[in-house]
Amino acid sequence: MAIRVATLLGITLAGAVGIGGVTAKVTQAVQLRDGTFHFNQPPDLVDATTTFDSVNVWGATYYFTINIPEKAGEPLQRLVIAQREGGDNIRYDLEDSRAFEGTRSNRGAKVALGKVTRNRDTRTVFVNFDPPIPPGKTVTVGLRPVKNPMYSGVYLFGVTAFPAGEKSHGQFIGFGRLHFYSNDLD
Repeated sequence: MAIRVATLLGITLAGAVGIGGVTAKVTQAVQLRDGTFHFNQPPDLVDATTTFDSVNVWGATYYFTINIPEKAGEPLQRLVIAQREGGDNIRYDLEDSRAFEGTRSNRGAKVALGKVTRNRDTRTVFVNFDPPIPPGKTVTVGLRPVKNPMYSGVYLFGVTAFPAGEKSHGQFIGFGRLHFYSNDLD
């Protein structure tokens, strides 16, 4: 099998082509001159949902569904989920984080997670996949808050996807929007 490599403006595109007219699946990865990898086509944030939308409720799960397109060129290694809006700094039980192929309503096989960490000051959760999720898959990550926020309103979570590799460039893929409602009957 021959390997074709093209470099244009410091960007390397690599693909495999078969011999004798038989072509293998071509996956193109974008690598900059400095060695940084990028997705050829970034993943999509498909959905963000919660199991309970009332304030101060225990036992909720926040689901973020990501589609990694066939043309991504690189597997998905890490998600960064940053709370951008909302009146309360949500705390998580990171040990209870989970992931699976498919969507919340159409679950597939369990997906192994690597390290899941949090920076409380920046209200950011880092979810690592071990192994990375290959192109052509849809994966859903479930984060378990200690409890839902105290304050009602819209909470926005910016989601950034990183391809596999030591030196990878994250691409912002959208905002997950969760709305929490007060239990007050006033």
